[in-house]
Amino acid sequence: MSQPKAMNLRFPDPAQRAAIEAAAKQEGVSLQEYILSAAYARATAVEERFLEAFRESMSRSGDVFAAEAGAVDPRGEQRAAELEARRELEEQQERGHAA
Repeated sequence: MSQPKAMNLRFPDPAQRAAIEAAAKQEGVSLQEYILSAAYARATAVEERFLEAFRESMSRSGDVFAAEAGAVDPRGEQRAAELEARRELEEQQERGHAA
């Protein structure tokens, strides 16, 4: 089994590399560990922001559907009238097939 290779860290700006090395040294970790933990922290922050926005969106959608439920859900009288009309239509169709 081969040994894992080290991360190839190339920085076009020497000042950037020096700043990151200093930050890693201050944290007491290797340069690789510092960069990976920073990348992980950024990714989880992005994920958390996405999930937060998704929860807000779901909440707004739920509020809208709840507000519109009265318009979509017919009252009992309307429902009874629709069922009666359907029964009458089915009876007419049955009589038409019998003839």
